[in-house]
Amino acid sequence: MWREEKLSINGILKTIGPGILYAGAAIGVSHLVFATQAGASYSFHLLWALVLINLFKYPFFEFAYRYTAATGGSLLEGYKKLGNWAITTFFILSFSTAIVNFAAVTKVTTALAIYLFHLKIDSFLSSLGLLGLILLMLFFGRYALLDKVMKLILFVLALFTVIAFAVAIFRYNPVSPEITVPDIWNYAGITFLIAFMGWMPTPIDASVWTSIWAIERKKQTNYTPTFREYKFDFHLGYIGSAVMAFFFMGLGALVMYGTGQQFSDNGVTFSQQLVSLYSSTMGGWITYVIAVIAFLTMLSTAITVIDGYPRSLGGSLVQMFPLNQKWEGKMYYFWTIFLSFCAAVILGMFTENMRTLLEFATIVSFIMAPVFAIFNFKVVTSKFFPADYKPPKWLKILSWAGIIFLIGFSFIYLYLIVFM
Repeated sequence: MWREEKLSINGILKTIGPGILYAGAAIGVSHLVFATQAGASYSFHLLWALVLINLFKYPFFEFAYRYTAATGGSLLEGYKKLGNWAITTFFILSFSTAIVNFAAVTKVTTALAIYLFHLKIDSFLSSLGLLGLILLMLFFGRYALLDKVMKLILFVLALFTVIAFAVAIFRYNPVSPEITVPDIWNYAGITFLIAFMGWMPTPIDASVWTSIWAIERKKQTNYTPTFREYKFDFHLGYIGSAVMAFFFMGLGALVMYGTGQQFSDNGVTFSQQLVSLYSSTMGGWITYVIAVIAFLTMLSTAITVIDGYPRSLGGSLVQMFPLNQKWEGKMYYFWTIFLSFCAAVILGMFTENMRTLLEFATIVSFIMAPVFAIFNFKVVTSKFFPADYKPPKWLKILSWAGIIFLIGFSFIYLYLIVFM
């Protein structure tokens, strides 16, 4: 059973890990591409969307930690207890998003690597090479290496981002008052808004990953955290990723807004445009800082996504079929290789057009978000969930508000597709 609730430095140090991995998964396309572009196109006028989407998705990620703290199991076990329909639905929806998300994060990361390291290799072959390196790291290092690498990457990423943001404020030149903010309430604007919120801070199905990582961290340290220690780790990652999103939006607003620059659909060209805009405004020395920030941002996401989806899909099959636990480890290898192969096929089809791939991936994630949100809410409010750990009233109210928000915007987007 779980020990008396308390918060200690030693306990925090042994618990921290899953929240960092969550931040690594979150701080990626949503931050580098969409938050930066939101600032570049709309200045700070979409700050409300950034705040609301982080607020309304908050309960559904918190519930994953809450379930693991209360039961010692992963959120997938909670889906199974809801019924076979729930775990099967999760598997189908997660599988459908996993393939395209694998491809999307690999595509952006590869484009940045080509630019940063001046690679002369074909983009498709570079993507395969990056996938191969990440697979080797995950297969041989597993969770222990993932934990150490992500802590280092996120520390460097946060440090460089704060430096770049401070320089952007110092060198900010007000834009001409003649420049008007584009209308967000039209088809193009709402499509971008949905894409922006789709992966901000990250898709809700990734909440399953944090509960699985929490169990892996417990095995690594042989330490059972209290619920307060779990929540500390969660808030470190969740609030940290939200603050970083503000920094990226701010960099776009302070450096790019008003330049009239149109970002290319080509991944490599997009990377060059992104870095060159910073260097032309803030000085040539910042080029390498921004390039490193951009690459680390996407590398952290690629590593965690390529680890997270195989864990959740493999764990789903264990719950769907009464398999011995040892099969879950073997399925991790299968799903990692299978999804990488499928991603390679998609990358071959979208070698040049990065934006189409990203918008498709993020919009699909947003439309599916209400389903995962409802599942997480039902798990922690069901009869089988321990009463002492059930969410307080304010969190339930926020959950309903989040579900209504996600469903409402999904219907708005579907309406635009059908009638506009």
